[in-house]
Amino acid sequence: MRAEIISVGTELLLGHTINTDAAHVARELSALGVDLLQVQTLGDNAPRLEAALREALARAEIVITTGGLGPTDDDLTKETVARVAGVPLEEDADSLARLLEYFGSRPMSANQRKQALLPRGATAFPNAVGTAPGCAVPVGEGRWALMLPGPPSELLPMLQESVVPFLAGRGGAVIASFMVRTFGMGEGAAALRIAGLTDGANPTAATYAGDCEMFVRITAKAPDAAAARALALPAVDEVRRRLGPVVYGVNVESLEAVVVAELARQGKTVATAESCTGGLLAKRITDRPGSSQVFGYGLVTYANEAKMRLLDVPEAMLRAHGAVSPEVARTMAEHARRNYGTDFGLGITGVAGPDGGTPAKPVGLVYVALSDGQNVWLRIMRAQGRYLGRERTRRLASSHALDMLRRRLTGLPVEGDWALEEGGTAVG
Repeated sequence: MRAEIISVGTELLLGHTINTDAAHVARELSALGVDLLQVQTLGDNAPRLEAALREALARAEIVITTGGLGPTDDDLTKETVARVAGVPLEEDADSLARLLEYFGSRPMSANQRKQALLPRGATAFPNAVGTAPGCAVPVGEGRWALMLPGPPSELLPMLQESVVPFLAGRGGAVIASFMVRTFGMGEGAAALRIAGLTDGANPTAATYAGDCEMFVRITAKAPDAAAARALALPAVDEVRRRLGPVVYGVNVESLEAVVVAELARQGKTVATAESCTGGLLAKRITDRPGSSQVFGYGLVTYANEAKMRLLDVPEAMLRAHGAVSPEVARTMAEHARRNYGTDFGLGITGVAGPDGGTPAKPVGLVYVALSDGQNVWLRIMRAQGRYLGRERTRRLASSHALDMLRRRLTGLPVEGDWALEEGGTAVG
């Protein structure tokens, strides 16, 4: 099965909005074993969209559009797809009921109501977050146009809950897909470790670079779900074996999700003390449902005075070594744990940049410490090559803290030179 993606929106062409929709859709198509032929981006122009749709449908069985389903006058995707399919728009009762429920006692304008209009014969995709439903429209023999809303917060749930099952049921096979998630190894190094596995046709293995992380997706296709899983799982196990401790989970949401769940399972708690990350580590932990069981104290001690008053960091230590130092990071971690009665303490201090660096303490230098009451571990994170910015430095530092805690909780070595590949050096 072949597919094309058409992203609709003048704001995409002007650069006002980054087109992440196409990447999300492309990843799901790859996982389903669907060949993606082409991705186009068009403005809010009905004649150009119509021409693009007709050309795409001549090449592919599936054409997926993103955007142009809202209530405004420039939302023309449904009307254009209906014209290409040669069918009228009709009010979909279920979509209208969801709209009425969404608005409740608030008035609903005619423009809002038009979102319940779908091309005749369409299969509706409910919108779990917003107002505009998506749908799949038959367009000729064995061909479909699938329409999805533009906002990623609306597109992603619809993609998972409606589009993937719809396409999987039309591929003549069942797909099993597993995402092996890692922290601490670059995509190039991982590709070398799993060389040979990425050459297979079924199952397939592909590496993806993420936000300070790297993923390997294993996908297998078979006549039924059990056979597809049986085909994929040996490859998953082999990837885990070759990559080793950098793997933090399979089909899990995030590093923080794994850490919070493991803390809860063990009945343990953690406190955080952050300087250059400004509370990002605490945010990532508390983003997780159930984090209140394991997390009660998160300190942002940006100023030296805050480190002294809230964490008992000695003034003499700050004068002798500076706020960005191994000594201060260790003290932050240990005193966060001890002062607030938790099982673990995490401390982060560094130079996030883009300014403030010195030859002795350059931009990108971050110290991350973990205390469990008996031992204190330290990682030193240094920019490798070009400095990649304040946001990435802070994100990476918080990920190192979470990974150190993950490893301690699961009995893995907390230190290791593998961290060099993600922009930092880890030492014990």
